[in-house]
Formats: sequence, C-alpha cells, structure tokens
Amino acid sequence: MSRVVRTPVWVLARNMKLTKLEHAALVLEASGQKLFIDPGSFTTALTETANAAAVVITHEHADHWTPEQLNRVIAMNPGVPIYGPAGVAAAAGDIAVTVVSAGDTIEAGPFTLRFFGEKHAVIHSSIPVIDNVGVLVNDELFYPGDSFTIPEDVKVKTLAVPAGAPWLKIAEVIDYVLAVKPLRSFPTHEMGLSRSGKDLANSRIKAATEQNGGTFFPLEPHESLDL
Repeated sequence: MSRVVRTPVWVLARNMKLTKLEHAALVLEASGQKLFIDPGSFTTALTETANAAAVVITHEHADHWTPEQLNRVIAMNPGVPIYGPAGVAAAAGDIAVTVVSAGDTIEAGPFTLRFFGEKHAVIHSSIPVIDNVGVLVNDELFYPGDSFTIPEDVKVKTLAVPAGAPWLKIAEVIDYVLAVKPLRSFPTHEMGLSRSGKDLANSRIKAATEQNGGTFFPLEPHESLDL
C-alpha cells in the first residue's frame, strides 16, 4: 500500500466516468472498475456493485455510509478495500476499514486517491466535531465530504460542491467555489433540499463557477459526467 447511465451524459474526455447517486454518493468508473464514495442512508440501495476497486467513506455520519450499503459492495467484491478516517473505522465495527488521513496517497486499481483535511465542518457548538477526509481521485475530481477543505497545491479540475446541509449556508458554498476555482463543478449533498432549494443552490454554484471561467453541470441522481 502506498502512503504517498441515465442521460444526459456530458462528454468532456474519456478517462473516467462519474455517476452521481442520491445525496452524497458517487460512483467513478475507469478501466472496467468502480470506486464508490459515501453511499449512505439517503442513497437508494446499491445493486450494481461488481468490479469494485475500493470504497471511500469521508466520515461516520449515516447519510454517508451504512453497514447495509457497505455489505452490498462486499458481497460482490470480497476483500474490497474500504478507506476512511479513524472515526469511520471505529463506527464500522466488524467491517474492516483502512484508516487514512491528510497527506496519504493510496493506489486502488485504476484509481489514485489523495486525502486532504481532518475534520467535519462545525454544525453547532453543542455537537462534537468528528473526523472527515476529502478525497482527490486521479488528480481530477475533488470531493470534500462534509467540509470546505481546499486541497493545497492542487488545481482542482472537477469539484463536487456540497449544496445543502445543517452545517452550511449558501454564502459559504459560494466562497468555497470562488476559492477553489474548479474547471468544472456539480452539486452534491442535497437530499435535504426541496426542488426550489436545489434550483437556488444550483444557480449560485453555477454563477460562482463561471466567475472564474469554469463550467457548472447540474447533475441529478443517476446522471453521469465523463471526466
């Protein structure tokens, strides 16, 4: 171990295919293998899990992982590596999780995973702040989990932007996109929003992305983007 679709489909290149699932879950496909990120309780039960190279869980909250979702991947991919911070490993119990933290680099099949950040964004002073890692996949896609982590010394090509949560407000989302300056962006973490709320968030993320010359893709669940 190194430490170092449903339409529409927007075609940008042909190296890696991203499919957005409900809420915070993503599936990336490259060279016939899949990487699952954060399939949790707000995500429809995973079914097509064969050929999984790895699973990444950014933090321990149930909307980002459940034992049932992980077991659906493990059932078709015995021994599949699962990566997450220490809090995830503790919460997972008998499910083996390899602990990762900021600065780690992992090779998992066709995917190079670089990890950034340490903590979940503050929800409220009365709620403990838990472990959280953001992940950069193949130097292409950055997914921050529940945080506004900015990966240092990285030009983010595609940014998964949290759109709605108890720990954020839209002004922070706009500032985050303006700070990262991605070439492409799309919304995630939005099952708590109404249709009107999603449209409002999308319009703000789009404007912030375009302000720095990027392109926004308003992906809905089960839509895909070729990266």
